[in-house]
Amino acid sequence: MVRGTNRRVVVVRSPDPGIFEEAIFVIREDLFHQGSSADKVLAEAKKAAGAYLRKTGGPPRRRFLARIPAMLYAGLGAAAAGIAWLAFRFVGV
Repeated sequence: MVRGTNRRVVVVRSPDPGIFEEAIFVIREDLFHQGSSADKVLAEAKKAAGAYLRKTGGPPRRRFLARIPAMLYAGLGAAAAGIAWLAFRFVGV
């Protein structure tokens, strides 16, 4: 919970909204009095967000079979059924 009415924040938007939409960092009030620049603060915020994603592993990877489209499964099934029908037809079973 953030208390107070005047806080400085850095909002880092994600290039891939599938991971997260944005990360909000609350900046210490004495930071800019110490001589830090806005670019340095933004770079540190991006670094922290990247470290979090590396630590948690990012989005779950889909297995190979899960990436195959459903229409390809249907086509392969139809082709297998057709080959089986032809094989039984010519063998005479």
